[in-house]
Amino acid sequence: MNVADEDQARPAPRATGLRHARMKSQIAVLMSRRGDVWATELEDISATGALLARPPNWQGESGDLWVLDMLFQDDLNIHLEARVARVSGDRIGFAFARIPEDKQAPLWELLGGYADALEPWESTSD
Repeated sequence: MNVADEDQARPAPRATGLRHARMKSQIAVLMSRRGDVWATELEDISATGALLARPPNWQGESGDLWVLDMLFQDDLNIHLEARVARVSGDRIGFAFARIPEDKQAPLWELLGGYADALEPWESTSD
């Protein structure tokens, strides 16, 4: 599933003061790009992206495409491509770019009610 194609059909939630609801979860994430690999933790995840703790000395910038492996359970590894949407001193916000077909259903099941929910967007949070 190419998330960018699907998003073009919907109005941007942020334009309405809303964003996709975020599910808090602290799990291990492996980030990889062009031979660079970083281990970090997920802070929260939504239907459109994820917020990760920024590893020390991490090198990257807005727009970079990364592969994320999120290890939710012994038998649930969500592997997808995501673009850096924003970077702060201690966090990296990713927007999902491509979710493989075999990972879509497990991700939506994991998100449960968060998958279709919207919440108020606060400009002070990541």
